[in-house]
Amino acid sequence: MKRMAMTLDKFTRSVDAKSLPRVLQMQSGYYFQGSGYELYGREGSFSCGELLKVIGISVTRLIVELQSEGSKSITVDLSLDYPGLFRIVTDKRPYTSIQEIVDSVRISPECLGQPEFYCPEKLQLPEGTIQAEESFRLTALRTEHGDSHVDCEVTRKDSKHIFTVKLSHTGEFYECADDQFYTLGELVECKMCKGRKRTVTWAKSLPSKEKCVSELPEDYSGELVLTPVYELQTVSKFGKNVVFIPSTLDVEVLDVTEESDGACFMQPLSFRDVFAKPSEFFPFKAEVIEPPSQVQEELGFLKSSKQVIVHSAYQAKRILASEIRSEAQRRFLIPVSYNGRFKRRPRTFPTAYDLEVAKSNMEQLHVVATRAFETHYEGLSSVLVGDQYLVHKMETSEVIYGDKRKTVEALACEKMVGKKYEAVLIPMCLDGGFVEVVHDKKQYMLSDICHRFALPFNVKVSRRDLSVKEDLLAGATGLQLEEEITDPYLIVSTLDLAQCWEVPVNRTNMALQLLERWNGPKLTQGEAVRSAVEEIGEDCYFTLRRYVNASVLPPPRPPKRPQKHSEDTVKLPPPRPKKPDPPSPKVSRPSIVFYALINNNNNNSYQMYFNEKLYSIDYSTNSLCGLCYYIEEPTYSQYSQTSI
Repeated sequence: MKRMAMTLDKFTRSVDAKSLPRVLQMQSGYYFQGSGYELYGREGSFSCGELLKVIGISVTRLIVELQSEGSKSITVDLSLDYPGLFRIVTDKRPYTSIQEIVDSVRISPECLGQPEFYCPEKLQLPEGTIQAEESFRLTALRTEHGDSHVDCEVTRKDSKHIFTVKLSHTGEFYECADDQFYTLGELVECKMCKGRKRTVTWAKSLPSKEKCVSELPEDYSGELVLTPVYELQTVSKFGKNVVFIPSTLDVEVLDVTEESDGACFMQPLSFRDVFAKPSEFFPFKAEVIEPPSQVQEELGFLKSSKQVIVHSAYQAKRILASEIRSEAQRRFLIPVSYNGRFKRRPRTFPTAYDLEVAKSNMEQLHVVATRAFETHYEGLSSVLVGDQYLVHKMETSEVIYGDKRKTVEALACEKMVGKKYEAVLIPMCLDGGFVEVVHDKKQYMLSDICHRFALPFNVKVSRRDLSVKEDLLAGATGLQLEEEITDPYLIVSTLDLAQCWEVPVNRTNMALQLLERWNGPKLTQGEAVRSAVEEIGEDCYFTLRRYVNASVLPPPRPPKRPQKHSEDTVKLPPPRPKKPDPPSPKVSRPSIVFYALINNNNNNSYQMYFNEKLYSIDYSTNSLCGLCYYIEEPTYSQYSQTSI
């Protein structure tokens, strides 16, 4: 059967990214004359009949259509690094089979790559039954004995159940509602459905040091329809340059992959491609085909070197840290090998529950109250501004509330009265404030802090790292070391091994051509390999926090503030919003009930129970408008964890 030529744009939208690379033959269309031409800042040259090997397809920007009622819709262009957060509008169109879902959405081990669906009817499977309307998460795509299927995960009460569904399974499947916030980069990477446009609503702008080329109107609250603009990364026969071609180029192409010899084309590898190689693939010498456009000063050799050596790939530990300041916070990824010294800085605790979480067996926690609190229990102590406490442990205590005796949880402390100490119990539901009194004047290395103390932890650089030309951390007024993460890195060096650094995989865009295996000394993590402090943007910071928080177990049941009334439930009307949201018939939004607010010792990060789910909230990205009213005590069960 004779194959038909198609437009480059049609090929781009129809090809499965997993089938790349593909070889295309140029057929007909409009061509620039001469040996070279420029397309949107990308250079390249080819003629009719020329073969091009497509090695990658990426989204360069998004065309955003603003849907406004009663007015003409307008479109704006947004770059993928636009500093904003968006919420997905659920797609109401059904999928007719599991195969269609797999062909349309991205499924990966990461939490963002595991979409949720439901079926209006029961699904009878060999491992059991998925009930009608019960949501299931697609966690993996596997092929065994030539038969492809997906692994589905269903959470029921306190346990998770795994089901296997064949791709041939048919029915009606609908996308579940998604209450998370996403950056445009995350939407493009994980949430864009092939063959379908993605509709979102604007949530909030993130602070950014760089001015955006185009921005959404500040007062816009309607829906936005995202249309990706693609770009193809190609190589020509025997060429050594990667040619970038916009998918909108007015040419027709013919897929001749089966008839072409792929060996005559260059095989460029991205850092992600290299990281995915097995361990026996390393070390190797490579030619730099496409140097990174932006790279931190310490890794400048990647731009100037023609050839490099890639020694190994691994997950390296980093400490995620934020500058302690009210505005324009800087974010950092700090290697554990950082050679500077730190001194402790006081921590702040908004509740007594945070004191219980922060106490340590290594030392006595000494705090000063910064807000007053009057207790409603007889037997528990009130708190005045300036009161000083030595925190011991949480314990249960029998108290009198009204005319009834009841058992509550309280925090046992020693209150400093003059030169004496008085044993007191303060309520766990105390909504006040405390600041730590630091008696420790020692200087610590980062590795010592991670070993001796629990994160988050407040510090200040007391002696900069003398092994680097400019220490990014030295100028910070204070740092909060938030949590330890792991991130993919490659060990890359110059040919003479004079420069050898850990290079981040996800934040370095460059292409390499494998030349030959390297038979010199094999380097691994150690003294010869250097690590740099990275200053990261807001979008990268919140993406890293999202992946970390997704693996954290829910905290213990939070304390409950005592009620002033004896009735079982007291309901208060919510405050009237200043600017009510316009009605949206497409999306049903439930009433919000804040069950608990738990601080995790991060100045900006809190966790909240809502509709039997645990949410992680960062106050620097999500503003909660109005007041939060205590309505009723929830029924606690196994909570699924979601980030917003």
